[in-house]
Amino acid sequence: MPLLQVLRPTLPILIGASIMLTLSMGLRQSLGIFMQPLTHDIGISISHFTLALAVQNLAWGFLQPVAGAMTVRYGFRPIMVVGALAYIAGLVLMTTAHGLVAIMIGAGVLIGLSLACTANAIAMSVSARAVPETVRSTVLGMVSAAGSLGALLSAPIGQMLNEGFGWRVGLAGFVILSIFMIPAALYAGRVDKIPLPKPAGDDIGNATAATAAKTAFGNAAFVVMTCAYMVCGMQLVFLTTHLPSYLAICGLDPMLSAQTLGMIGGFNVLGSLFFGWAGQRWNKLALLGAIYILRSLALAWYFMLPATPGSTLLFGAIMGFLWMGVGPLVAGAVAEMFGLRWQAMIQGLAFMSHQVGSFLGAYGGGLIYDSLGSYTMAWRIGVALGLAGGIIQLAFALIRPAQPPLLKAA
Repeated sequence: MPLLQVLRPTLPILIGASIMLTLSMGLRQSLGIFMQPLTHDIGISISHFTLALAVQNLAWGFLQPVAGAMTVRYGFRPIMVVGALAYIAGLVLMTTAHGLVAIMIGAGVLIGLSLACTANAIAMSVSARAVPETVRSTVLGMVSAAGSLGALLSAPIGQMLNEGFGWRVGLAGFVILSIFMIPAALYAGRVDKIPLPKPAGDDIGNATAATAAKTAFGNAAFVVMTCAYMVCGMQLVFLTTHLPSYLAICGLDPMLSAQTLGMIGGFNVLGSLFFGWAGQRWNKLALLGAIYILRSLALAWYFMLPATPGSTLLFGAIMGFLWMGVGPLVAGAVAEMFGLRWQAMIQGLAFMSHQVGSFLGAYGGGLIYDSLGSYTMAWRIGVALGLAGGIIQLAFALIRPAQPPLLKAA
């Protein structure tokens, strides 16, 4: 049966989830554009701004399993709508900020809360529930690809408004874009009306949240995936937070940072589609390990050479292809191992590790720069940890393929 025919009944849900994801991720990934003018204007340091983004990542990570568990009780729609409203409030607070407290609450706590309710784990769980298992990985790749378009839209808009009218107007433009998350969440919330498949005898679908969490952390494949996921977060958030600042230090055109983020977003579409397709055919956990290794090699190549517009855009293309391809692979692996009912919560538990890495990438990169006046040590650490995590993930996936856990093991 053609894929479009299979998906036609749930297209409004998938489109809503894609728009919600593309706005929540695209706006977040573009906040680094405003770092230099914002910090100079309101009198805070680079490390203070990156601390706010680090708090955002920690709030997102530690609230993600809570939001996932709440979808089981209250449904996806109310959780996603609350998340959209929190995003708008966080951006408004940033736009009107005159000191560190407003930035910390707006960019840190409120946007972190919103991402837990609207970003990858929730959007992927909605999409996985809406489609048959036979096309699940491919559809997750398609939604992840659509979710990658946000940076193509928000980064150039933010940079143009920032250069033409100042950072406050740029952030006001982001506020307007974020309003569209509300109708997207309402459409995606129609998934609550789709019944879950009947759980098998060894499924954790009828388990409690505590039992589901215990079962997940008793699964060796899940634990290795979760630990390697931390390196993923560290590398990606280091780039989205510090690349604009690094390019400014290199004396390159400020618009290049927006163009590079846009390049990342564009190639992210291709990478998400490819890894969604590949995850339907090959070992998802082995593919994750390959992504981490290739990213680390790309980081080493780029930062070892003098930055030029050409090398920067090529680097953005390579990293973009390897960017959100992890989304469909992680979501698909969790659904295969543990089923759909607790997918959002268990994926959120893995994501906590990702966000600890994000905290280190954002705040640690800022601290290293403030201390040493250079990003050299930061990227070296990122490359070393990325290679180690990727090799361990790949080796473990090939040696010990993941198996669905037995509920009695919990």
